[in-house]
Amino acid sequence: MKPLPEQWHDQQKKTEPSQEEMTGDEAKTKTPGITAAGTRLGTQSPVQLNGVTLQYDVGDSTAQPQFESRPSSPSPNPDLPPPREQWGGKYEFLLSCIGYCVGLGNVWRFPYLCYRNGGGVFLIPYFIMMLVTGLPLFLMELSLGQYGAAGPITVWKCCPLLKGIGIGMLLVSSLVCLYYNVIIAWTFYYLGMSFQSPLPWSCDAIANARLCQMNVTNGSHHLSASEVFWNEQVLGVVHSEGLQDPGPVRWQLAICLMVAWLIIFLCMLKGIRSSGKIVYVTATFPYLVLIVLIIRGATLEGSLQGIQFYLTPDWQRLQNAQVWNDAASQIFYSLGIGFGGLLSMASYNKFDNNVIRDTIVIAVGNCCTSFFAGFAIFSILGHMAWRKNVPVGKVADSGPGLAFVAYPEALALLPGSPFWAILFFLMLFTLGVDTLFGNMEGITTAVMDEFPVLRGDMKKKTLFLAVLCFGFFLLGLLLITEGGIYWFTLIDSYATSFGLIIITLFMCLGISFFYGVNQFCQDIIDMICTCPPWCTKVLWYFKACWVFCTPLLLLFILIYVFIEMYNTPLHYGSYEYPRWGKALGVCMGTLCCIQIPIWAIVAICKESGTLKDRFRKSIRPLKTWRVTSGHQFVTPQMVEVPYTVNLTDADFTTQQWENGTSDA
Repeated sequence: MKPLPEQWHDQQKKTEPSQEEMTGDEAKTKTPGITAAGTRLGTQSPVQLNGVTLQYDVGDSTAQPQFESRPSSPSPNPDLPPPREQWGGKYEFLLSCIGYCVGLGNVWRFPYLCYRNGGGVFLIPYFIMMLVTGLPLFLMELSLGQYGAAGPITVWKCCPLLKGIGIGMLLVSSLVCLYYNVIIAWTFYYLGMSFQSPLPWSCDAIANARLCQMNVTNGSHHLSASEVFWNEQVLGVVHSEGLQDPGPVRWQLAICLMVAWLIIFLCMLKGIRSSGKIVYVTATFPYLVLIVLIIRGATLEGSLQGIQFYLTPDWQRLQNAQVWNDAASQIFYSLGIGFGGLLSMASYNKFDNNVIRDTIVIAVGNCCTSFFAGFAIFSILGHMAWRKNVPVGKVADSGPGLAFVAYPEALALLPGSPFWAILFFLMLFTLGVDTLFGNMEGITTAVMDEFPVLRGDMKKKTLFLAVLCFGFFLLGLLLITEGGIYWFTLIDSYATSFGLIIITLFMCLGISFFYGVNQFCQDIIDMICTCPPWCTKVLWYFKACWVFCTPLLLLFILIYVFIEMYNTPLHYGSYEYPRWGKALGVCMGTLCCIQIPIWAIVAICKESGTLKDRFRKSIRPLKTWRVTSGHQFVTPQMVEVPYTVNLTDADFTTQQWENGTSDA
């Protein structure tokens, strides 16, 4: 190709925008080679410009030249990353987020916190914390992911100094996935055992007849049949002495864990196009089961005592800081804030999706589900307390003890107990799978955004997912040994403890003060420009929370967690964890949050100038930040012209060219 003269190039840069910068109307009215009078400098045949045929209208010599574009077959650009997927519809995103937020904690943790912290009075701090902490942080994650259209790591192009937040989210999600699928493996085991009558953990089973008879004779209820089944047949924990004695792997649970990871692998293989369809079942099925269990529980003797115990307020409990800390932590963890799952799922939204509406729907729906599940839980626990002639507070427990000890025992007391047990454990399975989808989506999206080749090549993506799931399976084998429950409790206690709070605190402070809370609010307005006026007005409330209320509350929770962690020993049953065990848990939490200063130092070292200049540059959004957003700003590029152009001196008459441009 013969290069154009330098003078032509300079004049064109001064007067004509590039073809990519022109709008459709401008492209039809601006053509090189037109004089001030609008006449053509010479007659030319149609030419090709970057694969586009330019045809001039020569019917009227005084008319403005026109051309129509006929794009030829575009050749793929290997440098461009593969296009990102998008949700098939807004309901897929809503159901996925609801399924991600509504998890096992809604069934076993919220009801327990209610009766431990004053019954119905717990709802007051619970909803206050939702307004001050839950909604603002939830909206921040959704908005950041949707505007940037990127995962937890890549999205921090908006502020490279805070890239460590995304790395920390990735580590937290990995630890959660490691132990969360073990819960699904337990659920599979109980589900398989539910297909027999009588249930193996009921007093009607032959193996438990002697144990139940001794309890009735001695008036002791400390060693129930369901507790023996859980500790001996499922966990095998009676054969372990603690963390230092894990023992052999329970092969039945190993098979269940393998099946659980196989299901996750198959569902994640097609990306959000497959998981988005699956949530239509997994996100709605738990509500159907809860309704059935509430109706059945209301017909049982003693159910009203359970509901009364659940809702009776103890107003003096509001003076206890523990109540407010429990309310804040429950909101914090049940909404899944800081894990990266929300940010990743929002990154597949359309740019103009109304994130404020989705935030309100999902957060309120999650909180109402927790409250609703309490009626199903305590109506049946009230019946169990009536059957055993003990107070309701003696039969309810927290964590796995409620889901796999107290509740199975209550189900065994119902007529047609196998049917209710199957329904209940199917509900636990769907609750767990939806939450695990969100956590796994946070991991896979973060990695594939950093390595786009995985998204474009199905074979490489399949291999990556297979290696990831198999790696989690191998690491999870430690948690299904005879002493695995001790390791499970350790990871559960520290993986989502102070490290997650610190990550979320820095996310809130970084967006508010480094990226700029005003700029962030403007980004949200750009996305929801078609929504009613109330959407923009409510941003004033969220702005006040992001800058002042939410950071202060997160600091309060963080200080309380450190005080409680220092003064309270960690237990599982009667086993007290040794110091080295607690130190290992602290290291897990530290590993997640220490990524923030490490990657901040890396970002500063990459810049040049004084330390102050380096810091300013590292908090400035990268040029590629806007390209990935809905604005789609395109950097002008040099135009390659595949033909020779012969120019005359008249073409370089500056005054004529400028006049021609202005007239055009």
